[in-house]
Amino acid sequence: MRIISVAAAASFAAVTAVHAAPPPASAFGRVPAVADTAMSPDGRRVALLGGTSEQRFVSIATIDDPNMPVLALGDAEAISLRWAGNDHVLARMAYWKSDGPRLAYRFERNVAINTQGQAVSRLLESDAFSQYLLQQPVLGVVAGPPASVYVMGLTPIEANSGMDTRIQRKGTDGWAPALMRTDPATGKGVRVEKGDSDTVSWALNAAGEARVRLDVDELSHRFEIYARSGARSWTQIWQGPDYESRRQYIGYSAPEDAIYLAVGDRIVRKPLNGGAEQPVGQPLAGVSPDMVWDPHRLGPVAIVGGGEKPTYEWLDAELGATHGALAKAFKGKDVSLTDWSADRSRFLVRVASPSSPGAWYLFDKTRKELSPLGEEYPELTDAALGQTNWITYKARDGLEIPAYLTLPPGLAAGAKPPLIVLPHGGPTARDAYDFDYIAQFLATRGYAVLQPQFRGSWGFGDAFERAGAGEWGGKMQTDLLDGIAAVADKADAGKVCIVGASFGGYAALAGATMHPEAYRCAASVAGISDLGLLLEQQWRVSGDDSAKAGELRAMLGAADKGKLNATSPALLVTKATAPVLLIHGDQDTIVAPQQSQVMANALKAAGKPVEYVVLAGENHYLTRSATRTQMLQALETFLAKNLPAAN
Repeated sequence: MRIISVAAAASFAAVTAVHAAPPPASAFGRVPAVADTAMSPDGRRVALLGGTSEQRFVSIATIDDPNMPVLALGDAEAISLRWAGNDHVLARMAYWKSDGPRLAYRFERNVAINTQGQAVSRLLESDAFSQYLLQQPVLGVVAGPPASVYVMGLTPIEANSGMDTRIQRKGTDGWAPALMRTDPATGKGVRVEKGDSDTVSWALNAAGEARVRLDVDELSHRFEIYARSGARSWTQIWQGPDYESRRQYIGYSAPEDAIYLAVGDRIVRKPLNGGAEQPVGQPLAGVSPDMVWDPHRLGPVAIVGGGEKPTYEWLDAELGATHGALAKAFKGKDVSLTDWSADRSRFLVRVASPSSPGAWYLFDKTRKELSPLGEEYPELTDAALGQTNWITYKARDGLEIPAYLTLPPGLAAGAKPPLIVLPHGGPTARDAYDFDYIAQFLATRGYAVLQPQFRGSWGFGDAFERAGAGEWGGKMQTDLLDGIAAVADKADAGKVCIVGASFGGYAALAGATMHPEAYRCAASVAGISDLGLLLEQQWRVSGDDSAKAGELRAMLGAADKGKLNATSPALLVTKATAPVLLIHGDQDTIVAPQQSQVMANALKAAGKPVEYVVLAGENHYLTRSATRTQMLQALETFLAKNLPAAN
């Protein structure tokens, strides 16, 4: 297949030499050389998003055709791809727009690219109202021809407009979400649905008709699901008690005209016509179930759960057989079917594990051919990486805590390397059975790396997640300490540093100030230092009585101001004894850089050792190779000084 050599060349040649020394920070810090792939519905073309952060590109390869148009995106933040019919690819892009000398906003938009590799439109670019929406999620595509793309937009609302009785009741002017049908060839759109200030999203059937509407009531903070048949008015079919219950909604199945919900350890199907809820699949004790969706038939095909690695219960036998055959070929790795043709003859496959960076393949089921498309970290090919194991340990109150433990490559028998505790962000997230560039970078520098899935993490059941409520700086923090003791037979529990990003950065700072005896140093990347300031920053964005502010208060246990102060690292700096490294992107809109600046100022005022590194032009997620590498280099230098390891 000609696509093999063409696509592999487009995603950079692999480095085949075995590294005698650990790979440089740039090999880990680079953004993935292949960020995403997408297959046209007819299976004839594969679009690939790749390159460096300084020169991203989209290539469109026609299978068995030597020509491959490439669109250079330049120094742009390109996020993902999806096809809109067979003639256009949508590239989700992010850019910044200034509003005065001190304010800038990050916008996400969809750029339509034709099969000749030309950018032909930016969806809703000329819409006077939708230009103010920060994100532009694609809610559905009707392949056509001609294709239609349904995206979220904005529309003005007026008091007593006669739209929806709930809008009339509020009687307010302002903006409301709108469902827009757009033409990818021109970017122009028309409004097909008008929501109100509570509307979050819609779900569509195969014809592009809105069948489900998702709302969050900003007064009661309840999550509400509405359904509609034909032109009838919306009817509420399900309601959750709070904003957090939105996580129970999994999706809408168009073939069944039903929604899927996660209820406890089960998934249930609820028909829109009011029929009884029906359990689907097997119970998954201690797991937060999710589902895989067919992008063409718009229905669920598998239930996904698992602790260490994803496990699949296939509802679609045909796809299950394909996945099973590929999983056998890549034993020990996670195999994901990321996209496929409408006739299911061709598949895009991503393969990865904690010790194996992601690689992408094209699988032709008819020809029984598996062709490489590219590697995410080509400079790490054949590099010696750390070995990751799945462990569990008991917290001090008896709760079972799972964790990943990565040991340095080539570790001598009986050796106990210094330990890095690396808590994840979120905190309602989890580490995955996937390549973690920070964990592996640290392992190649001679450190053992512990990634605890502390209480409050997502993925291990509702009870485990709820156990984290109000435990910032509390049991979530002591879960990390208990992990250190649990791996004392594998790593040196007397030589420990804590490193984390986002919530993990908060945990690092809390460790340094609340448990200074446990850590020789602490490094926070885009971390939180002042919980009261965090609440204030959320209020400014969404309002004091908003659902998001309410969720944050519940998560922090913010009813007690004294507790907030007692768990805010910036207010506890006098207790710190270990050196602290702070790293923050100056364009972070998720955790304001002010959080790191406040911590730096407090530590300096208290005469404590602190370093503060500002990543210029970087956001919360570190999407630029240069600044990701800068972060790793700063971390390596800091650790070498405060927690040296023998390589």
